[in-house]
Amino acid sequence: MGAVVSCIKSALRTIGRTIMAILNGIASIIMAIVNGVVSFIGVIVGFLTCNTCGGRRKHGGRSHATTTGRSSRFGRRRHMGTARV
Repeated sequence: MGAVVSCIKSALRTIGRTIMAILNGIASIIMAIVNGVVSFIGVIVGFLTCNTCGGRRKHGGRSHATTTGRSSRFGRRRHMGTARV
């Protein structure tokens, strides 16, 4: 009798693990879609704001320290075709 109960218990455990694996896969797919949409919206916002949204500017991976306490937003802006030579 104990072998039958053990077999049923094992079968139910396997079914439960299969259902959890399916739900985990669905959740991963949904997360990938949401991350893709968020990244796409970030690209659109960056395009519309010339990547200056929030006052953050990219400097090629280098960090520029200021000793005067002024923000880096007051630097010279370089736009293609508008700078005088």
